[in-house]
Amino acid sequence: MTKVLVDRTAALLESVDVDVFVGAMRVQAAAVNLVTSDGPGGKTGVTVSAMTAVSAEPPLLLACVNRRSPSVAAIRQNGVFCINALSAEQSELANTFAGRPSNGQPFDFSTAEWMTLSTAAPALVDAVANLDCVIHDIVEAGSHTIFIGRVVGAAHRNVKPLVYCDRTYLAPGPLTD
Repeated sequence: MTKVLVDRTAALLESVDVDVFVGAMRVQAAAVNLVTSDGPGGKTGVTVSAMTAVSAEPPLLLACVNRRSPSVAAIRQNGVFCINALSAEQSELANTFAGRPSNGQPFDFSTAEWMTLSTAAPALVDAVANLDCVIHDIVEAGSHTIFIGRVVGAAHRNVKPLVYCDRTYLAPGPLTD
C-alpha cells in the first residue's frame, strides 16, 4: 500500500507545462497594486498583482515580488512596505512602476503625490486603498519573494479599482442581463 502512495505522490509532483500554467494564470483577474518602501535600503516601488489578505486577526497580507526586481533587496532591508491599490484611472502609474512607462522614466515617484501613514513607506494619496505594513515574515518560493506584512496603518476611498486580466487593464462594473 505504501508503494502505491509513493508512486502516486511522485507523479503528482511533476509540474504542469510552464506555458499552460502561465496561460491559465493570465486569465485570472487581479487587482493592480504598487508595493512601495523607503528606509536604509532606499526608496523603491514595483507593480504587483499577486497580493492578498492572509489574516484579519492579526491583520496580515502578502505580496509576491519577482526576485529579479531590485525592490526585493530594498524592501527586505527597509523592513516596511505599503500596498497601494490603484484606481481605474491609474494604469499609466502601474506601467511606470512595472518599468514600462509610455513617457518619462520607469519607477519615477514624481509622477504621483505621496504621503506616509505609520511607516516611512510611500503611500499613494489617491489610491483606492493603502495598507502600511511592517515585515512579519519573508518566504522564498520559486521565482518570487513573498513578503508577509502586518498591517499597522490603512486608508481607503470609494473609487473603482484597477484590474488586470489577459494582459489588459480593466475597471469592474455591474453585470447586465
